[in-house]
Amino acid sequence: MAKLKIVLILLAVYIAYQYYDSFDPEEVRGKSVVITGASTGIGEQLAYHYSQLGAKVLITARREHVLQKVVAKCKELGAQDAHYIPLDMGKLEDTKRLIDAAKTKLGGIDHLILNHITNNYMALWKGDMEKLQRVMDINFRAYVSLATYATPMLNESNGRIAVVSSFAGKVATPFAALYSASKFALDGFFSALRQEFVMQNMDISVTLCIIGSVDTPNANKGDFTFQRGHEATPQDTALAIIKGVSCHQREIYYPSHEVRPLLVIAHWMPSLMEKIFRSAVITTEKST
Repeated sequence: MAKLKIVLILLAVYIAYQYYDSFDPEEVRGKSVVITGASTGIGEQLAYHYSQLGAKVLITARREHVLQKVVAKCKELGAQDAHYIPLDMGKLEDTKRLIDAAKTKLGGIDHLILNHITNNYMALWKGDMEKLQRVMDINFRAYVSLATYATPMLNESNGRIAVVSSFAGKVATPFAALYSASKFALDGFFSALRQEFVMQNMDISVTLCIIGSVDTPNANKGDFTFQRGHEATPQDTALAIIKGVSCHQREIYYPSHEVRPLLVIAHWMPSLMEKIFRSAVITTEKST
């Protein structure tokens, strides 16, 4: 009985710690922030939240006309400075261009928010190796390249890296084999990089963001999708990411009430988790 009480107390302390909000908005004011995939969805909302908090932002995506509108709104919301540069994260030379632009336009980097992905709508794996290469180039290699080029500036500023991942980066997801593989790769690389920073006495934090169901424009496109309940908004998800990054959290789970229980099931009862996935699949009108 005594041991049970100790376990319950420790569990209560852990839960309280997980939900304790130590975020100080003033810590973000004046920070130089680089955000990829910022033309829509979570990335766009990250730009707006950082702007409202008084940061300096540099955003990128491929569509220049959309970036122009996002930057204009960032300035209206109170960004100390706001810039955009249209780039294709599938080209490694563009990752260097982004970090060079951050040095020129912002004078450095405090927060590097890696958020972009390629469109990888849910479908069966049919052996398309060219698609595999493109998904890994954009969803994984570009993240590694950006972090590598940015490390010297992040080391100077004791900066932070946010890696926007997914539940599919912790639990293999059917009909999203390529996406899931790229997100697993991010976990492996950046979890190792976090340790290497410590071993080199670099005060650079790495926050892996495990994101669940979010109501974004691309969420329900493809040959297959999953039955969905209540979805988080991009606005709330973006704010959760900023809080986690600012507080040096190792990992964040959002929405927590969805992601954490599913991860427990996947860890202890993997066959049940796979069954849940399979039973939740919906074939859309695009299915052949």
